[in-house]
Amino acid sequence: MDQKFTVDFEKSIEELTQQLQILNENAKTSGMDFSNEICAIELKIKETKEKLSTDISEWENVQIARHPMRPYSMDYISRIFSNFQELHGDRLYSDDQSMVCGIADIDDMPVVIISQQKGRSIKENIARNFGMQYPEGYRKALRLMKLAEKFCMPIITFVDTSGAFPGIESEERHVAEAIAMNLRDMMAIKSPIISVLIGEGGSGGAIGIAVADKVMILENAYYSVISPEGCAAIIWKDKGKAPCAAKMLKISTQKLLEFGIVDEVINEPSGGAHTDYDIIAHSVKDRILRNLNLLKKTKTDVLLKNRYNRYRKLGILEIKK
Repeated sequence: MDQKFTVDFEKSIEELTQQLQILNENAKTSGMDFSNEICAIELKIKETKEKLSTDISEWENVQIARHPMRPYSMDYISRIFSNFQELHGDRLYSDDQSMVCGIADIDDMPVVIISQQKGRSIKENIARNFGMQYPEGYRKALRLMKLAEKFCMPIITFVDTSGAFPGIESEERHVAEAIAMNLRDMMAIKSPIISVLIGEGGSGGAIGIAVADKVMILENAYYSVISPEGCAAIIWKDKGKAPCAAKMLKISTQKLLEFGIVDEVINEPSGGAHTDYDIIAHSVKDRILRNLNLLKKTKTDVLLKNRYNRYRKLGILEIKK
């Protein structure tokens, strides 16, 4: 299921939906019974959506995670939280628009939100640097996390980036140091932290805001130390080998769950999260609240110890005899 395959499936769904709309309108205006035809088309739409979201390869998984109409962080924030107040700037250099941070309520509970935001239009993508963060983005995120700790507020992060921006200006402003500082300080922040991977989870750019007590991932999102194209370019000197690289990287959500890299997988609507923003937002909200209620009951010293142990054991190889 490459991008063309995905587009073809969605075109088929769109055509069936149009046929269904025409039949419904004809049934109303003519008074004729089209119930059999309507049921047949509804069944065909359901089967097509199910085929689109099942039995997919790792590379197909990546294509769905990159779908241009997939809901982004702000789509979840507007549906899950109330009274969102965005806060800007890292107090050192500038404001990174690809890292959206602020304070909001979730069921009357104040929380701090840290999120990575992509753009949809060319103008917005340029403003948000195509969802790739500068060092000031990570410094802003850490500033807000420390604010959350000071006022005893939980932290919710939404991860969706192909990676931190690798350009010269990013290196000049010490992006590696900024991410490293986040990794170090997030490990010791006393507030409960929940991370939700909603699309792409690329390398240090993703984990720079994902050192959490609970890490959840959407069914068609991915989380990897490097993009499949980057891996293919390094190993085979050929980006065309990206599908092979994706399989080798084992970035499917079930593998991530099996290896303990994520704690929960959130199922998406048939066809992917982009088919129904409200349903997927409801599912994400439910999981966030469920985990928040558990984490808030955990003593701070136990919370920090569990968080530390969670990351210390990642990557340990166990050889079964």
